[in-house]
Amino acid sequence: MRMLFEPDDEDFEAAAEMLASRVEEWAREHDEVADGFVVQAALDYRHNGTADGRLGLWRAAHVEEFLLDWLPRTLTVLPGQPVPDGPGSLLALLRYLDAAGLVDPRGDGLTALKRAVSCAAGEFGARMADRTRWGLAKFWTVTAAEQGVDIMDEAAMARFAERARIGEVPYDRDVLDTIMTRRVTAGSAQVERAEPQLPVTLAQEDVLRERAAAVPLIGQLAQLAGWAGSEGRELTKAGRLRVADGQDLVRALDTGDPVEQVRTSAELPRVNLLFAWAKQARLIRVAKGRVYAVAKARPVLADPLALWERAFEAFFELRGPLLGGPNGYDATSMLFDVYQDVLPDVLNTLYSLPYPMPWPRLRDSVHLAYRMSFALGGAPEREQRAWLLDADHDLRRVLDVLEYFGAITREQGMADPVFLDTALDEPPTGPQLPAGMPAELSQLLGPLPTAPDPGATARGKELREELASGPVELIRLTDLGTRSVRQRLLAQGRSAPLVGELTHAPAAGLLGVLAQEYDPEHAEAELAAWTPAHDSPEAARRLLLDAIRTTPFRTRAAALLDTLTTALPDGMELLRSLRGDPGLAPTALTVLTQRGALDHEDLTDTEAALMVAESLLQLLDLGGEEGLLEALLAQGRAEAETAIGAALTSSHPDQAGLDTLRRLAGGPLRAKATQLGRLNAARARQGRSTAKKRKRRG
Repeated sequence: MRMLFEPDDEDFEAAAEMLASRVEEWAREHDEVADGFVVQAALDYRHNGTADGRLGLWRAAHVEEFLLDWLPRTLTVLPGQPVPDGPGSLLALLRYLDAAGLVDPRGDGLTALKRAVSCAAGEFGARMADRTRWGLAKFWTVTAAEQGVDIMDEAAMARFAERARIGEVPYDRDVLDTIMTRRVTAGSAQVERAEPQLPVTLAQEDVLRERAAAVPLIGQLAQLAGWAGSEGRELTKAGRLRVADGQDLVRALDTGDPVEQVRTSAELPRVNLLFAWAKQARLIRVAKGRVYAVAKARPVLADPLALWERAFEAFFELRGPLLGGPNGYDATSMLFDVYQDVLPDVLNTLYSLPYPMPWPRLRDSVHLAYRMSFALGGAPEREQRAWLLDADHDLRRVLDVLEYFGAITREQGMADPVFLDTALDEPPTGPQLPAGMPAELSQLLGPLPTAPDPGATARGKELREELASGPVELIRLTDLGTRSVRQRLLAQGRSAPLVGELTHAPAAGLLGVLAQEYDPEHAEAELAAWTPAHDSPEAARRLLLDAIRTTPFRTRAAALLDTLTTALPDGMELLRSLRGDPGLAPTALTVLTQRGALDHEDLTDTEAALMVAESLLQLLDLGGEEGLLEALLAQGRAEAETAIGAALTSSHPDQAGLDTLRRLAGGPLRAKATQLGRLNAARARQGRSTAKKRKRRG
C-alpha cells in the first residue's frame, strides 16, 4: 500500500477506494463510525488539495482545513439526505492509519489529531450548512436537485444548465456572488503538487549557532540595533540616516563605504542596506522622525541563530534596497520585477542538490524564467543579450550578499558531468540524476527546450562549451542556508526530509518514509541514526522485522523489506536468512526474486506455493477482489482455479487473505468467469456483424 502518488497517477483512485473499504471494515470491528465516501474525500484532499500529497501525514492544520473548508466546499449533500459524520469518519481514518502502521511519523501524534477533530467538530455542521462556503459545482448541483432535476440524468442537467444560462432558473444571487468572489480571490481548489526534496544532513544546532555568530553581518545588525537604542536617533525629513550618523556607522560597522565628500547617506550603499535590512527584520523601527531599537527583538538579538533566521526571512523583502538604487525604485534589470519569484526558485534549486551548481547553469536557468516572464522572443538578439547581462549583474549582486551573509559558498572548479549531459536537448550519456529529484532540480537539470524558442539549441551548445572549457564558479548552500530554506519549504507544506529527524519514529513509520522519500545513501544514514536509540542493534532489527511482519498490506511489506535490505550493510545476508521465517518467508522470497537473487527454479515446492499465494494476495491488495478475479481469469478459468488451489495449500501466514481466496474460489470466481464469457461472446458477435457489414459495403 503506497501512501504517496504522483498527481496524475491513475492508481490513486483504486488505492483510495481500497483503503476506504479497509477503514470501514476496521471501524465496524471497533464499533466506530466511518463513511467510506468521507474517508475517500479525506484521502483526495491530501492527494489533490495539499502541496506534499502524503496520505499518511496529518497535522492539526490539515484536520481543520479538511473539515471546515474542503468538505463544506466539495461534499454534496442532496435535499433530504443526512449530513455525513465528517469528524467521526476522519477520526476513524486517523485511528486506522495509526493501527495499521501507515502513519507518517513527521505529522502530529494521534492525541493532538483527536483534539483537532474535536475542536473542528463543533463548527462542522454550521460550515456544511453555510451555502457561501460551497464550491461552484456543489452550488449548482444542489440547486438543480432542489428544483426537482434528476442530477444523474445528463440530458436533464444539460437542460437545467441552459435554463440557468438564459436566466430562467431562480437561485440566490448573493450566495453565488460570494462563491465567485472567493473563487477569484482564493484561486482554484487544486493545489499545485511540489515534488519531495532529497534528504539533507545538517550540523547540530549548537554548531550552527556558532557559525551564525561568526557571520560579520549578524554582528553588524546587532550593533545597528544597539546604536539605535531605546532613546532613538534622529533621521532626516526624508527618513534617511543623517550624514554624520551614516559616516559613524561606516566606521563602527566596518562596511567599507567611502566616507569622504559624502553629501547624503544615500551615497553609503552598504550602511543603507543594513539599515533597511534591520528594519525589515523588525530589529529597529521608525516613528516620528526617529529610529528606535525594537524592544521585543532583544531575545532574537541575544541568539545568533535566531537572528540569522530572522535576517534570512527579511532578505526576501529587500528587493528595493538591493536592486532599486538609492531611491529603492531606480531599477533597470528584469530581476527587479521577478525578484520575489526568482530568489526562492534559486535557493530551492540549490537545496539538497548533490553537486555544487555551476554559475553558467544557474544563470541560464534564470534566463529561462526571464524569457517566459517578459516574452523576449520578439526583440533582436543583441537587445536580449544586453537585457540578460544587466539582469546577470543584479543576480550576482544578490549572490554576493548571500555569500557575505553566510547562506552560500562559491569556489572555482570543474562542473560535474551531469550538468554537461543536461546542457543540450539530447539523451544524457553520463551520470544520471538520483531518483526522486525535486521539481526545481528536475526542471533545472533537464534539457533546454528547443520550442518555441529557436535559439535554445544554439544557447545549449554555448552553455556546454562554457561548462566544459575549464573551471567555473560553483555555488552551494551552507548548512545555515540549507536549514532556513528547509524551514521555508516546510512552512509551504512541502516535504523536506532531514537525516536524523526519524530517530524516535516507530519502526513502521521509519521504513515507510525511507521507502517513499529517501535515496539509498540517505536511507542508510537515517537507519544508522535510528538504531542506537532502540536499546541494541539486535533489538532494533527485531522491531524493524516485526513492523514488516505485521503490516496488513502485502505490497507494502515487500517495499519495506526491500528498503531495509538496501539500508543495512548486511541486508542481502539478512534477506536470505528470512527464507525460513514463517511470517516473513513469502515477502523475502518476493524481494529476492525481484532483485534477481533467486530464480523460480531455485524454489522448493513449499516456497513455490508460498510465492503463488503471495502473488495472489498482492494482486488483491492492488486491485481488490474484482481486479484479482479479472487478472486470474485472463489466463483461463482452469489456470485460475489451479493458482488459488496452490495458494490455499500453502503455509502463508496471512490467514485472512487466504480466507478471501477460499471464498472467491466458490461462487464469485464462477460468476466472474460467466460474466466475462458472455462479454467476450457479445464482443465476438459484434465483431462478426461488423465484418459482414464491411464485406457487403465492399
